[in-house]
Amino acid sequence: MSSSRSNEAKVLGASVDVYSVAHGLERRQGWSVYPFVKRSMDIILSFIGIIVLCPVFLLVILLIKLEDPKGSALFYQIRIGKHERPFRMIKFRSMVSDAEARLSALLVENEIEGAMFKMRDDPRITRVGRFLRRTSIDELPQLFNVLRGHMSLVGPRPPLPREVHDYTMRDKLRLTVTPGCTGLWQISGRNHLSFDQMVELDLEYISRRSFRTDMIIMLKTFRVLLGSKDAY
Repeated sequence: MSSSRSNEAKVLGASVDVYSVAHGLERRQGWSVYPFVKRSMDIILSFIGIIVLCPVFLLVILLIKLEDPKGSALFYQIRIGKHERPFRMIKFRSMVSDAEARLSALLVENEIEGAMFKMRDDPRITRVGRFLRRTSIDELPQLFNVLRGHMSLVGPRPPLPREVHDYTMRDKLRLTVTPGCTGLWQISGRNHLSFDQMVELDLEYISRRSFRTDMIIMLKTFRVLLGSKDAY
């Protein structure tokens, strides 16, 4: 873990303290209708999204199988959700079939500080996969995770188990809510931000989340889906 972790990232004007996060959780888990509205919207919008995007799903599966017939078109990966509960996240496969086996040799090439692994020119990514990532189409199957309640449309990015192993107590605060398909991190610089900045953005969201905030984030996410340069 980098020594820079001692200097909290300043995002959106100020660092978010633990009290603000705890207060935000308590306020929204009490008498607020926000959790009910949020879950209802997750179910409705994810169901509609799955129905509308069925032709896109079929086309993407065909393209993936044409490039690499050996592997599955879908990629299942264990992620850590709310209260550190693991779940299987679904994505379109954007890498070669043995991507996980090749990861250990690439860890020294990590281009982002902190617990995450990011590499702009990752040799494991296929040609179709590069397009899927650039347009964020590879994330669309997560609508099934949302429908099942593992994820929300908006929330912190769900981390890998090996990432959580390196978390500080402050980092783990982002695991106090349901993870999301998109969030402040995705619309605020994405892969150009450090791990500390991502955590700070997630805590900012947790402390201030509301139906209005969720709607703004979802609307701004369309820019990413149309091909953000920050996605890789």
